[in-house]
Amino acid sequence: MPPELFGRREEIAALESLVGRVRAGHGGVLVLTAPPGIGRTALVEYARGIHDGSGPRLTCLDDVHRWDHASRTALAADLRRMSGPTPVAVLLTLAEHHTDTDEFAGLPTLRLGPLDDGAAAALLDRLTRGAADPAVGAWLVREAVGNPRLLTALVAALTPDQLTGRTPLPDTLPGGEDLFADHALRVDELPSPARALLLLATAAGEHEPDGAGADLSLILRAGGDLAGLTPAEAAGIVVRAGGRLHFTDTLLRRAVLRRTAPARRRTAHLRLARACRDRLPRLIQLACAADEHHARLAASLAAAAAAHPSHAGRSAALARAAALTAEPEARTDRLAEAAEAARLAGDPVRARALLARVGAVPAHGGVHRVRGLLALADGPADDARESLLTAAALLPPARARRALIGAAEAAWAMGDAAAYREAMTRLPTCEDDPMLEAYRTGMCAVLTGRTSEGHALLRRCLDGLRGVGGVAGVGGADVPAGLLRGGTAASGAGEPGGLLRIGGAALVVGEVEAACVAGARALAAVRAYGPEVLLPRTLEHLAYAELRAGRHTGARAHALEGLRAAHRIGQPNVAVSLHAVLALAASVEGDADACASHAAAAAAGAGPHGLTQAATLAVWAVARTELGAGRPADAAARLAPLVAPGPRRGHFAVRMLAVPCFVEAAVQVGRAAEARLATAEFTRWADATADRLASAQLARCRALLAPPQQAAAAYESAVAHHDRLPGEFERGRTQLLYGQWLRRRRRTREARGPLRDALVAFERCGARAWADRSRAELRAAGEAVAGEPNPGPLAALTPQQQRIARHVAEGATNREVAVRLSVSHRTVDHHLRNVFAALGVRSRVELSRLLAGEAGSGVVTVG
Repeated sequence: MPPELFGRREEIAALESLVGRVRAGHGGVLVLTAPPGIGRTALVEYARGIHDGSGPRLTCLDDVHRWDHASRTALAADLRRMSGPTPVAVLLTLAEHHTDTDEFAGLPTLRLGPLDDGAAAALLDRLTRGAADPAVGAWLVREAVGNPRLLTALVAALTPDQLTGRTPLPDTLPGGEDLFADHALRVDELPSPARALLLLATAAGEHEPDGAGADLSLILRAGGDLAGLTPAEAAGIVVRAGGRLHFTDTLLRRAVLRRTAPARRRTAHLRLARACRDRLPRLIQLACAADEHHARLAASLAAAAAAHPSHAGRSAALARAAALTAEPEARTDRLAEAAEAARLAGDPVRARALLARVGAVPAHGGVHRVRGLLALADGPADDARESLLTAAALLPPARARRALIGAAEAAWAMGDAAAYREAMTRLPTCEDDPMLEAYRTGMCAVLTGRTSEGHALLRRCLDGLRGVGGVAGVGGADVPAGLLRGGTAASGAGEPGGLLRIGGAALVVGEVEAACVAGARALAAVRAYGPEVLLPRTLEHLAYAELRAGRHTGARAHALEGLRAAHRIGQPNVAVSLHAVLALAASVEGDADACASHAAAAAAGAGPHGLTQAATLAVWAVARTELGAGRPADAAARLAPLVAPGPRRGHFAVRMLAVPCFVEAAVQVGRAAEARLATAEFTRWADATADRLASAQLARCRALLAPPQQAAAAYESAVAHHDRLPGEFERGRTQLLYGQWLRRRRRTREARGPLRDALVAFERCGARAWADRSRAELRAAGEAVAGEPNPGPLAALTPQQQRIARHVAEGATNREVAVRLSVSHRTVDHHLRNVFAALGVRSRVELSRLLAGEAGSGVVTVG
């Protein structure tokens, strides 16, 4: 049996092709090249496993680079003479770092690259039988950089307790010495000046993240010989870019470090320390040179780390300070601070790995806080809330504040209003931060039913968007007040977190435009000054506010950018919310496939992590797509549990937003009593909110429920409400419903005006499916629509007959068609008989076959 391989689909296909040629008697040659440890031998074993030994021979030659030059030359000559049918195929492997194997140039070659993170995680799961702690596993995958041999060695070097997270990880992971020796061979072949320069480059970048490189000017000031660069660059070991020196392979850099004697490494760090011009870099090099605990140096480094210009650099400095600290409590403090800096840098894997070094210590507020904030981005929301509440109980008041705000955010995502109020109530009075105090008391008032009082308090938060201030502190940097248009660090209105709270307050009050402004300013601040960790969440808030404002195109663009950032930074929970926003945008644009895909992604992540808000938004998006496709029964069934009182209802901040969709669907399928109950609750909400769209939607709901003699006036009132508002989509929906109502009452001439307006509105906002429905209604009202495709085999039918024929061909029953088109089932029966006669078909199956060719004809299925 061949060995199990991970992440090698392309390579396996090449091997199976080679073996297939062998079985067919054609033979062939394939050269596999790769750096050490990437898996050349494993692929050779796989090829042997899939070749059954019968027929022509498969010859496997591993590590041919170890042969002498004459033997390699002879083999290459023989392989080049192989052509046409032959009784043998040859698979050989070469180590990529051997540069003297050009005898095989020109032969079919496949280069093996490192495993991606998914494949490495699967290999880790097999190696540990699924026992690795998630944080430990993520760090091992990171450290292995896609090298299967190194990953295997790292796992073998850890104890079972270390793998499962019961005991802390060592500061430097052991394992892989033989692999590093193989990599070091390339460096050993260089002249002495080049090796000395590479050692300084390694030492200079030891505390930096992989890929950051080293300061070339510092290396030269420390005694590096610039002439040594030439052979190192010629060998492909390093490259220069922007004044920094980068190793082409992370494992090459580590190999130099691991294969150098401690005394020589210490000398290199001391030379670099003397060459440093600033205090913090000098302390870092001295710390790297230290080989034992050093309390004074650790304290100096920890104090100086606050001045580091980047969160990543601060994390590295604090981690080095922790390594020099013997006293357990101080060490834990520094590891927690290093983990928080890594989190702010957008590196949750490193943050969790630093926390994994803490081990078993008494309850520590800083550790719980970081764990909770990490879980808020990637974990069950309730776990995040509990960790943050625990942290708040252990931390001093100033630091407990952020933990309690985080706990409230987790409760909000869960849709647990009581838990949200608990976290906000535990916040002490924020006398130093009037905006936060107004936010805290206002939100608690709203969630306890004191809506007017709560809205009045939340409006004070919006004053932060209108104020004029000096300079606001954002992420450790000075932000010009002109960028943020007012606010101070104390008020929270000038930093991204405070701006996002203002945006949230604006949405609760119904000031949708203010929410967009707050989101846009928060995004500008994060882009300019950081922290990187806030970018996905900021884009999510802005995209959702834009959706509420009817700016669907902008919302989709920002949500897509946010989704990429969330995946890059490692924030799956934010990605879930962004998928829900994208599903809503797709439901407007009429892209049913995109809506279904994003909604499924949102639901898949929301369920395990308890993200009720995202789940509710996804359900609403799917229901709106169903409504746009002419399936009101499906939409009503989907939305009913979310908008009705009871344990199955949706998120408390989303329920009312979905009511107009539910009412529209419910009325069309005979669920008017439920629609009236929902409208009554929506009326109370619309009276309280400042969102002007709510009044127009309420007028539409009342028109749908109005008796026939009052409906026309009610629709006219609803349209008049929309005339005073921006936004095309909701206006188009009201006009479409009005036109449908007029046409069903045979007032076709009057119906054409609202239907034309609906079509224009939907085309302006890119709502394709809704525009198709408007065109279909216009055809049914007897008006030709410019630019429509030829109806093909249905050309002889009336517009109403065409609609019925298409729905029946899709598999709908007569009663389902009647619901979709708002006619009686007897009307459908009558038209369908005429359709069969006109088209010369005798059954629904024949009708489906006749229309099957329309899929590629450009004909649009109407709703």
